[in-house]
Amino acid sequence: MTLLRLVLNVLWIITGGIWMAAAWIIAGCLMLISIVGIPWAWSAFRIAAFTLLPFGHRAVRRSRFTERGGLGTGLLGLLGNIVWLVLAGWWLALGHLVAAVLLAVTVIGIPFAWAHLKLAGLALWPVGTEIVPIGARLRPEISY
Repeated sequence: MTLLRLVLNVLWIITGGIWMAAAWIIAGCLMLISIVGIPWAWSAFRIAAFTLLPFGHRAVRRSRFTERGGLGTGLLGLLGNIVWLVLAGWWLALGHLVAAVLLAVTVIGIPFAWAHLKLAGLALWPVGTEIVPIGARLRPEISY
């Protein structure tokens, strides 16, 4: 981790990143309570780690990172995202949006507000994404 990323991650934690990471952990624990929610729980815990230290990583579609799309990219992924959206996605996204608005009113908070907006989008539709380091080799996007 470079010094800049370290500083940004420390500032992120101080300015509220720890609270949203805790919200992701709570969502994961709630998913663990039901047997059906276990696949979403592990994803929520991975995204919680990303939410705690977002600088230096990014979320990309699984098809851009692996040779095969995986479970989260087809019809099952669509259904999984809909279930996630109803159960936990909307309130996590709302939390990230509130944090973004509060941080955007300060000049130093603008980069953190932008990160919260990206995480809000991830909170709404996380199935089929991977958290990868910034330097990871990705496959080119396919446009139709």
